[in-house]
Amino acid sequence: MVIKSIKDNLFKIFGSKSQDAEYIELDLGEEVEKSKVIVKPFVLRKFEDVNHILNALRQGFTIAIIDIKPLKGKDIIELKRAVSKIKKTVDAIEGTVAGFGENIIIATPQFATIYRQEAPKPKPKEEFEAY
Repeated sequence: MVIKSIKDNLFKIFGSKSQDAEYIELDLGEEVEKSKVIVKPFVLRKFEDVNHILNALRQGFTIAIIDIKPLKGKDIIELKRAVSKIKKTVDAIEGTVAGFGENIIIATPQFATIYRQEAPKPKPKEEFEAY
């Protein structure tokens, strides 16, 4: 929109809009900042540590690897609250959460998904007729 108005003003000053009109390229000094994905480890030692994790996830470029072992050893109720808060925030940003082992949680923003291997389906039981 801004470039169109600049172009129209230049045409008014230097001439009409003809097919042979020359265009002037303007450098507005705007550089597009490329975003990079950050894989960042976090340690949950207390419930308040959740805020740092959530802030990083909300920025949209951080994949959080969260070690829950210290909080798990101290207070399991606080751990449940923290994990619940992480899940709600990740759901709000349309991301993914998954547990790896007993002490690690991975939380990703919308652009990334976590591969989950499907559990093998149990074979249907065959009914045998007794003779």
